[in-house]
Amino acid sequence: MDASRPQSEAAPAWVTVEEWNGSSASALSRTAVLTASPSSLTSHRFGSRWGWIGGRVLGAFVPEGFPGSVTPDYVPFQMWDTLQGLSTYIRAMLSTQALLGAIGVGEQSATVIGATFQWFLRDLTGMLGGILFTFYQGSNLDSNAKTWRLVADFMNDLGMLMDLLSPLFPSSLIVIMCLGSLSRSFTGVASGATRAALTQHFALANNVADISAKEGSQETLATMSGMGLGMLLAHITRGHALSVWVSFLSLTMFHMYANYKAVQSLSLTTLNYERTSILLQYFKECGEVLAPQKVSQQEHILPLWSSWRKLIRIKLPYERVHLGAKASVLTHTDMLGIAKTRSHYENANYLLLDKEGSVHIFIHKQATSADVLKSFVHALVLVSSMLKGKTQHAEARQWMGDNYTTFISKLQMKGYSTERLLSHSIVWRAHWLHGPEEAKLK
Repeated sequence: MDASRPQSEAAPAWVTVEEWNGSSASALSRTAVLTASPSSLTSHRFGSRWGWIGGRVLGAFVPEGFPGSVTPDYVPFQMWDTLQGLSTYIRAMLSTQALLGAIGVGEQSATVIGATFQWFLRDLTGMLGGILFTFYQGSNLDSNAKTWRLVADFMNDLGMLMDLLSPLFPSSLIVIMCLGSLSRSFTGVASGATRAALTQHFALANNVADISAKEGSQETLATMSGMGLGMLLAHITRGHALSVWVSFLSLTMFHMYANYKAVQSLSLTTLNYERTSILLQYFKECGEVLAPQKVSQQEHILPLWSSWRKLIRIKLPYERVHLGAKASVLTHTDMLGIAKTRSHYENANYLLLDKEGSVHIFIHKQATSADVLKSFVHALVLVSSMLKGKTQHAEARQWMGDNYTTFISKLQMKGYSTERLLSHSIVWRAHWLHGPEEAKLK
C-alpha cells in the first residue's frame, strides 16, 4: 500500500450483514447472510419460503416471543383447554339441534311468536342468573381460579344436558330451557373472570393483551373445527336417539377429563388461602419454600362441596380462619378475650380472636393489603398451636417477629406475588384504640 495515499482513498473492506427474523430478541432465527467484497455480492439464505409462511401463520396463534414470553405451564394448559373447547363445540351442535326441535322448528303447528317468546325467556333467565352469580361469588373467582374454572365447565355441561333433555319433556319445556340457560350464565361469568386471572399469570413480558388476542384466535379455530365436526356428527346421528346420547355422554366425559388436566397443569404464583397454608406449613417444618409446581400438586382442585372432607367434617388449617370478621357479633366473653390478648397486637392493624376451634381476624379500617396477608399468616400460626391442644398468642407473636420477614423474602425469591392475599372482599372492618390514645379520651 502506498503510505502517501490518503486513508479515505483506501480500498474498501469486506462487509458482512446478517438478517434475523423474530418478534422478540429471545426468539430470533437467522434467515440470510450477505457478504460484499470490492467486486461482488454473495448471499446465502436459510430455511425455506414455506417455513417462513408457517412461522407467520403460527404467529397468529401464539404470543410474540413465545415461549420466552409466557410461563412454562402455558403450553400444557392451552393444549388441554383447546381439546375441551373442541369437545364443547361438537356437543353444542347436538344440544342445539335438540333444543330447536323442542321449540317447534320444522313443525307446521309451531308459530314464530311462540318460538321467539320461548327463546327470549331463556335468554332473560340467563342474564338475571349471571347478575346474581356475580353478586354472590364475584369476589371469590380470582382467589380460587382453578376451582371455579372446573365449576364453570361443569355448569356448561349441565346446561347442554338440559337442552338435550328438553324434547323428552314437552310439558316442562320452558322450565328446562330456563334452567339450562341459568346454568350456562354461571359458566359465562366464572369462565370469563378466571380466564382473566390466568392470562395475567401467563404473561411474563407485560403481554396480557397479546396473550388474550392469541387466545381468541385459538378459540376461533377450535370453534370452527368443532362446528364442522358437530354438524357431521349431528347429521350421522339424526333420528337415532341412542347414538346421540352415547356420543354426547362420551364427549362430556372427555370434556371433564380435559378440563381437569388443564387445571391440574397450572402452577399459579399468587397467594390464596390454601397456597399460603401449604407454603407456611412446609416453611415451618423445613425452613424453605416450595416451588409453585410442588404446591400445585398439593392443592385441592375440586370444590369443597364435592370433597369427602365435607362429609366427615374435616377442616384444613386455612378453613379454620375467618378473615374480615364482623365486630358487631362479638359477645361479652369475646370482648374480654380480646382485651386479654390485645397487647400482642399493639403494633398490628388487626386483632385475632380464638373461638370454638377457629381464629377470627378483625381488620383495622386503615389496614393495607400487606397487613391483610400478614394477619392471615399470623392466624395460621395461631391455628397450628391450637391444633396441638394449646392457644399461645405470645408464642405466635414471637414466631411472627422472628420468621415472617424471612418467609416473605423466600416467597419472593421463588417467584410468588406477595403484594396481596387473594381472598373474598373484606367488607367488614373495625377500629380500636391503644393505650395512650385511650388515656386521652378519658
